[in-house]
Amino acid sequence: MEKNVHTFIGCDCEYDEAKIVLFGAPYDSTTSFRPGTRFASSAMRNESFGIETYSPYQDKDLLDVNVFDSGDLELPFGNPEGALRDIQSRTSEILDDGKVPCMIGGEHLVTLGAVRAVAEKYPDLHIVHFDAHADLRDDYLGVKESHACVLHRCWDIVGNGKIYQFGIRSGDRDEFKFAKEHTFMEKFGFFRLDSIVKKLQGKPVYFTLDLDVLDPSEFPGTGTPEAGGVTFKELMFAVEEVAKLNIVGFDVNELSPVYDQTGRSTALACKLLREILLYFYK
Repeated sequence: MEKNVHTFIGCDCEYDEAKIVLFGAPYDSTTSFRPGTRFASSAMRNESFGIETYSPYQDKDLLDVNVFDSGDLELPFGNPEGALRDIQSRTSEILDDGKVPCMIGGEHLVTLGAVRAVAEKYPDLHIVHFDAHADLRDDYLGVKESHACVLHRCWDIVGNGKIYQFGIRSGDRDEFKFAKEHTFMEKFGFFRLDSIVKKLQGKPVYFTLDLDVLDPSEFPGTGTPEAGGVTFKELMFAVEEVAKLNIVGFDVNELSPVYDQTGRSTALACKLLREILLYFYK
């Protein structure tokens, strides 16, 4: 796998040396409100050079760890299943080489491609999900492969008791009913996250972060902003807690930089990705 010409800051080691491999999934063809997440990965690479590689939160530096940026996939717009196959293939390649995949979306549907690959390698896979939206619809306007259905499709793979959702504050009635029967859902924040982390010790975990879990006053650059979200500091503490788990794959998605001309949403996403990479690096 060749190094991308333009990398996220500090993520420019050689592939053979890497423990984490980053790639972009610039796809937003099923977005139900405001498109634009296809531009997230390239915007984050560009803006990442506005932050430091060093984290004062952790006293760690991206220059001291081995993360490889393989660039963006070229995904077929208008063909969700084709895009998911490409994402699954790249994720499987990374896993087969004994490395941890880190994907930058893209709309949240892209998570399904990665989860398909990770679940093949780790049949006892559990999923920790931070989001404003439940994403548990069985279909959206008759389409089952939609960003509004991604966690339901993941449930099709992992089954009951394997999905843990936090920060959820939006969804239709049937989604919340489904959650009561099939997933663990903590509405509005990260309460009880510590108890879930204790429960999941030693199990393979995929972590998916939809950035609209943040309040739009801090993170307006997203396609479906939802009032009542968490703060950056609250999210940081929650990510630190998740880092205690055996993370076998993860993603950050739903930045839509075109809706925040100040650039603060992209800057926040870059800083958060730096911290996640350092927290999850083993």
